[in-house]
Amino acid sequence: MKKHFYASGIIAIILSMLSSLSASAQYYEIANRIPSLIQPALSGSGQYKGFIEAGYSKTLGNYDADFLELSTSQGFQYNSWFYMGVGLGVDVLFSHKNDDWGSDWENPSYGSDRGSTTTAAMIPLFTDFRFNIGGNSGASFFIDMKVGCSFLLGNKYISIGDGYLTNQEYFYLRPSIGMRIPTNSRNPKQAVDIGINYRLLTSNYWNSWSRNITLNSIGVSLAFEW
Repeated sequence: MKKHFYASGIIAIILSMLSSLSASAQYYEIANRIPSLIQPALSGSGQYKGFIEAGYSKTLGNYDADFLELSTSQGFQYNSWFYMGVGLGVDVLFSHKNDDWGSDWENPSYGSDRGSTTTAAMIPLFTDFRFNIGGNSGASFFIDMKVGCSFLLGNKYISIGDGYLTNQEYFYLRPSIGMRIPTNSRNPKQAVDIGINYRLLTSNYWNSWSRNITLNSIGVSLAFEW
């Protein structure tokens, strides 16, 4: 009986070691693939690709605002299914509060132009990851992920319902799914993209760790890629 338990223990240890070696091999393989993705961009041999996108989104929950979006993304199409680039946008935010909201909050210490507004512009800066599902010869689907930060321009507060935005940095996340429709049979890089997206903006609410603001919205977009 003791020999049986002893043999079982040895087998368990061997299997554990083999599992560990297998996991290490997988991590090693992933690490080896990273340079193959980065090298085309560094060497200039990657396939350049660009996007320009316009959209509209509506906030959800207790916050009430609309976004009119315009952005561009420039990067490399590493293979038929994976794109990575960097992007810049302009988002015009429309709040549904009265124009005089917060007029009694003026504080001379903030400067004479400090106050509130109902329309403002935000500048998102992001890294863009796109995955194509299907070939480039016909209509196909895509999954897109934009991750970065967004800044509210100007020196005024903007009310969005139960909270407000200020000119600080906000975390920006914008995943989307949609359909890619080629527009040029001679150049499959050119296509129109129709998608739906989710937008997340979040930051500390007036630098208070106990009160954070999270802005969620759902929208539609139309893009052209080349």
